[in-house]
Amino acid sequence: MPLKAFRGPKVWLWRWRRNPLKRRADTLEAWVLLGAWLLTLLAGVLAGLAAARSVEGGLARERVEWHPVVAHVVEKAPGRSATESGSGSRSGSGSRSESGSGASGGERVWARVGWSVDDGSVHTGQARVPAGSRAGTPVTVWTDPQGHLVTRPATVSEAHLRSALIGGLVGLSAAAVPFVAGLVARGRLERRRMDRWDAEWSRLGPQWGRTTG
Repeated sequence: MPLKAFRGPKVWLWRWRRNPLKRRADTLEAWVLLGAWLLTLLAGVLAGLAAARSVEGGLARERVEWHPVVAHVVEKAPGRSATESGSGSRSGSGSRSESGSGASGGERVWARVGWSVDDGSVHTGQARVPAGSRAGTPVTVWTDPQGHLVTRPATVSEAHLRSALIGGLVGLSAAAVPFVAGLVARGRLERRRMDRWDAEWSRLGPQWGRTTG
């Protein structure tokens, strides 16, 4: 019967203990496992730290380079402003269409706005503005050094959280490569070792029952 069926309880660090039955394959397997664990740890930590620093550095540059500017609505924004909704609901409280179609005061919609940059050139783009904003209404938008619209830059606390999350994901992904490779190498070495044990058992096992007279 193959020796694979007679595996005993697992003994920790058995590959590093002295044993007359330990072979070179066992020592090789021990070094492979040690190298895989070290590479997993180093790859995960270094890749995670590098990604976190890169993300945090990029967000810090955005906080420095991106700045708010005052833009003006080019044409009336869709929807109804809070003032119009309030006056309409008071004057037509008995009308079913008035009560069902009014926009809330905090609603924001996309509208075309225009702004000028330091060199005097005028830019236009889409930005979120209060519903029903009239043409010429000032709104605050964020732009990059070239004058292009951007989102509000992340705060310091938001940057820390974002860099930590991205660094953790990158670290786990990088650590998975040597970890999986180590598992594959260990499986192959273990199968080879057990096959050799099976071969020797089939050759020497029948001799155990013999006695000398």
